[in-house]
Amino acid sequence: MERKHRVADQLVAHADNMLRTLFAPPVASRPSPADKIPEKGLSDRDKSESRRLMRVNHTGEVCAQALYQGQSMTARSAELRETFREAAEEEEDHLAWCANRIQELNGKTSRLNPIFYAGSFAIGALAGLIGDKTSAAFLAETEHQVSDHLEHHLNRLPVNDKKSSAVLKQMREDELKHAKTAEEASSGGLSDPVRDAMRKMSKIMTGTSYWI
Repeated sequence: MERKHRVADQLVAHADNMLRTLFAPPVASRPSPADKIPEKGLSDRDKSESRRLMRVNHTGEVCAQALYQGQSMTARSAELRETFREAAEEEEDHLAWCANRIQELNGKTSRLNPIFYAGSFAIGALAGLIGDKTSAAFLAETEHQVSDHLEHHLNRLPVNDKKSSAVLKQMREDELKHAKTAEEASSGGLSDPVRDAMRKMSKIMTGTSYWI
């Protein structure tokens, strides 16, 4: 009976996180790196590109929340669950920073976020079921791929969009820290086919959320 209550409590907590991630205004625990940077004149074309890139990054943070929730639900180690929890808190900052920047640019977040959340949650739960070390390795690889993706976006942002650039730079720094922590808890890297599959799934997410 006690175990059933724990499982029920977990499910309620995960459902609450899902609803807050998808439908409630995100709240950051840290000030946005963009707050003290003045808005420079951006052309309509530049604003459009920045909106789309930041929408992609916002969707990535939605996926991160779902992934951590799925992994924490099936993790066996309390220490690893705490690692996921701490990373999720920093990712929530990223979610809020991206959402705020999109709003400043008069844009909208992706309508596909609920679909991506569900898929990421399932992947995270599956990784956890395979084993804690595999789950940690999956997290490390995810963070490395996200870091590469952020570097790519930093190169694509309009030159005058210093505010978005500041957000992405801090996000990249945090992601690399998460990757290092996860690597210490893992048993090594993932196989090449798994890494390739992750990259293909990432391309689907980034390609669709850029437009929708």
